[in-house]
Amino acid sequence: MKIYMNGKLVDAEHAKVSVFDHGLLYGDGVFEGIRAYNGRVFKLEEHTDRLYRSAKAIDLHIPMSKADMNAAVVATCKANDIKNGYIRHVVTRGVGSLGLNPESCKEPQVIIIAGAIQLYPQELYDNGLAVITVGTLRNHTEAVNPRIKSLNYLNNILAKIEAMNAGCMECIMLNTQGYVAEASGDNVFIVNGNTLRTPPAWCGALEGITRATVMELAPQFGLTVKEDVLTRYDLYTADELFLTGTAAEIISVVKMDRRTIGTGQPGPVAKRLEQAFREYARSSGTPII
Repeated sequence: MKIYMNGKLVDAEHAKVSVFDHGLLYGDGVFEGIRAYNGRVFKLEEHTDRLYRSAKAIDLHIPMSKADMNAAVVATCKANDIKNGYIRHVVTRGVGSLGLNPESCKEPQVIIIAGAIQLYPQELYDNGLAVITVGTLRNHTEAVNPRIKSLNYLNNILAKIEAMNAGCMECIMLNTQGYVAEASGDNVFIVNGNTLRTPPAWCGALEGITRATVMELAPQFGLTVKEDVLTRYDLYTADELFLTGTAAEIISVVKMDRRTIGTGQPGPVAKRLEQAFREYARSSGTPII
């Protein structure tokens, strides 16, 4: 496997960062996860734009242009013969002194990994997920804003640990006001009749690329899309509940906190959107040439 590091493609065993990198020491950095389908990188420009927004929000200068970043992603995929896979950009603050001072870090590190990912087993896509509401609250939007895809993912990891300790692979996180924010790594949607509802960013939701794509595809099925404040009651009583994310794509939730959602099977709206998403993803994107 070849890893892109600061302008060069190196063998995986030589892809190393310093123990003094603030990305390691303090989670000081940003990242993106992208999919490649059928020899094309899906929504590459949108992911790169979000990476640079995240970096700007934490006052981190990425030492290359967006165009060069996109070219580096394509080159990394090509070097690893990726046709269908997962790409991770990582930008760290770089090597610095012990202590929080970001000004001690002079050279940000840019890393791109292209490989494979399987977030959930196929049987869960076929039959649906069971989730729980966890006690770990989503970070306050004026603390570590969830719109920033930072390397500090401990908030999500703690939620994931709670879910797995309860025998579930995923969970629902609430914000400090008790409203639904998102899952540990995915956005949340519910279906009420012909209305698709999802929490707004201010509730603690990442503005997901897959989320945006689902919102774009929904009207072709006669669905009205609303960003709406949601409570657990809304999820319990929804016709359908599903999650979206780059790694997860679209996956139905059929049980939450021991309540059966809808019919207890993946619903027709989620199935139609899943099919439409996969067809769209496999026919668009930046070619890997």
